[in-house]
Amino acid sequence: MTPPQKTGRRVAVVVAHPDDEVLGCGGTIRRHILAGDEVWVVILADGETSREGTSGDKAVVERETAAQAAANILGVQHLAVHRFADNRLDAEPLLDIIRVVEQHIREISPDTVYTHHAGDLNIDHRRTHEAILTACRPQLSHPVTRMLAFETPSSTEWQQPSGALSFSPNWFVDISSTLENKMLALKAYSREMRPWPHPRSYQGIQHLARWRGATIGCDAAEAFMLVREIRR
Repeated sequence: MTPPQKTGRRVAVVVAHPDDEVLGCGGTIRRHILAGDEVWVVILADGETSREGTSGDKAVVERETAAQAAANILGVQHLAVHRFADNRLDAEPLLDIIRVVEQHIREISPDTVYTHHAGDLNIDHRRTHEAILTACRPQLSHPVTRMLAFETPSSTEWQQPSGALSFSPNWFVDISSTLENKMLALKAYSREMRPWPHPRSYQGIQHLARWRGATIGCDAAEAFMLVREIRR
């Protein structure tokens, strides 16, 4: 397969939990890396503290270690992990979340941002999307010119379409050459994976990538909704 065209983009992937970045756009991240783009992954919540039976700080540290391992596998150059409480971003003042995201946007100055779909079932995903929209308001000289929302297995498809925005992809990335990298990165998050036929199983992720690829005529793809694109 032809290698990705060199683009020189600065890319920010802003997600709620460690593993969302790989589930949602791991193959696309790897394509950016192969194209010579600079990629930052920003994770807002710890992904652990809402669970019964977890060992507190130890589980959080283990999840952060998994995030770094996944970043290394994909070749991500920059990883920032915050510790907002899991599944409680709706209890945080939205302004506090926005300020964290805004600080990263100022430091990164990305032209491309990937984040969660606005209609996901998970409240942390929805709040992350809100924070991104506010932090990336299209004001004069703002660097972000492309914003894309991905689907997260076991969150996006579990939302009832009558109660929220439906995920209707209109942007696809061919990950035929990088699906293997995505699957390897998911192994860093083996504790988060579930047995088939759960959508967050290895087979489920593979099937989704193959189906998204089939809909556009390639072996595997990741699907997105274009939130905004500004041509300058």
